[in-house]
This record gives sequence, structure tokens and C-alpha cells, in this order.
Amino acid sequence: VITVPAYFNDSQRQATKEAGEIAGLKVERIINEPTAAALAYGLDKKSTDQKIVVFDFGGGTHDVSILELGDGVFEVLATDGDTHLGGDDVDQKIINWLADEFQSEEQMDLRKDPMALQRLKEAA
Repeated sequence: VITVPAYFNDSQRQATKEAGEIAGLKVERIINEPTAAALAYGLDKKSTDQKIVVFDFGGGTHDVSILELGDGVFEVLATDGDTHLGGDDVDQKIINWLADEFQSEEQMDLRKDPMALQRLKEAA
């Protein structure tokens, strides 16, 4: 079983499946990442009907899915996300804030110094 982002279309899913097969895997299924998270969450909750929200805040994307769990069935009711919002974006905001604060206090732009910028990235 290979997981893919919830926003993947059919051709992206097929390409992922084919890549797995080329790599020598026997691909049984392609499932959405939020569905996989819900499966892990709901394995011990088969008898309880409930709706859950799965937040997937990755390095480059942010996805939210609403799923319904009940009688061993996991149904994705809705999913949406932003392919241009993730942890990398948060890191960049922190880096910019730190550089701006330093520049206002020391009158030096750390973004012009590659070594200093790398240190900021590591700190962020």
C-alpha cells in the first residue's frame, strides 16, 4: 500500500503506482495520506460511529480532510488543502522576521551573508 497526498489526481496516482512497480514493489492499493492516518487512528474504534478531522501539515503542503468512521468503514467526506503552504513557509517567515529584527537593531542585513543566512535557517 502506497500513500499519496489527498489532492493527487488519477494520473498522479497511476504514476505513483507505476513508480512503485518499477521499484519492484507489489502495489496492492494507492490510498490518500489522510485515509491512512484515519485507519491508524480508528483501528481500535471500529464500533464507534464518529467524524474526525485529519490535519496534514507537511514541509510544503497543508491538507485537511474530514472522514467518517463506522462499522470498520472509513469514508472521506471532504478534503482540501494548500499546495503552497507548509512548514517550509513557516520557516521562511521566521527567518525573515529574525533578519528584520536584527537589521532594525544592528543596521545589517543578514540575508546578504550566505553563512549568516544558513545559520538563521538552522535556527528557524
